[in-house]
Amino acid sequence: MQIITGFHAVEEIMRSAKCTADGAKPHIEYAKPGPRIKKILEDAKRRNIPAKETTMAELDRLTAELSKTAQDHRGIVLIIEGEQKAAQNFVQFEQTITEISKKDSATVVLLDSVTDPHNVGAIIRSCDQFGADLVIMPERHGASESDVIMRSSAGAAAWVQQSVVTNLSRAVEKLKENGFWIYGADAGGSALSATSFSGKVAIVMGSEGSGMSRLVREKCDVILSIPTCGKLDSLNVSVAAGILLYEVHRQALSKIN
Repeated sequence: MQIITGFHAVEEIMRSAKCTADGAKPHIEYAKPGPRIKKILEDAKRRNIPAKETTMAELDRLTAELSKTAQDHRGIVLIIEGEQKAAQNFVQFEQTITEISKKDSATVVLLDSVTDPHNVGAIIRSCDQFGADLVIMPERHGASESDVIMRSSAGAAAWVQQSVVTNLSRAVEKLKENGFWIYGADAGGSALSATSFSGKVAIVMGSEGSGMSRLVREKCDVILSIPTCGKLDSLNVSVAAGILLYEVHRQALSKIN
């Protein structure tokens, strides 16, 4: 059973039909419905998703084992029962890369030891907004709190394709074999303003503490950085990812127009 909280996350999972995949059975429980909850209930009715009114105490009980972020249910939860494994849009890595590589241009984001699920969710949200094709995360040294990722992504994790791989360095090699140019984000690299993106682009984001791992960094074709003028030494990783994704998207649009 999965329990989803957060207005955006509940709305987007219902819209994406993830909640009914693999024979799963969704239903909503709510308390004290305000305007936003009423809107969600109307959408649920259109999608034949049953809803039951309950108490705030019962919703507190249902969410008690979730992360601190997800416990803030705001008076409504989406419960998914059945065989469905995750509301996130997980796909098989090699098969997806084979499909994506057939495109003239594509964007992939790799998260190297980005362990904060809030950052992962925010990056996935930017990937949705700027048209990234895939987010790749390592099986180890990665964020695993799917409820926080879903909520922090404002539901975008139900739409953006994600793959979990056992070895990020090998994933980079596979991307290069399929025509991707690998850009690692790190301080001291080439300025973003001087970087020209085209074709198949893969962006590697490292952890805020230690950056990219040595093996992954060595496989990058270009190390690039975002020029800043503040007193802190770096941007938050999710903010940096959003800036890089915007620039890739902006350059792609300029070529079309």
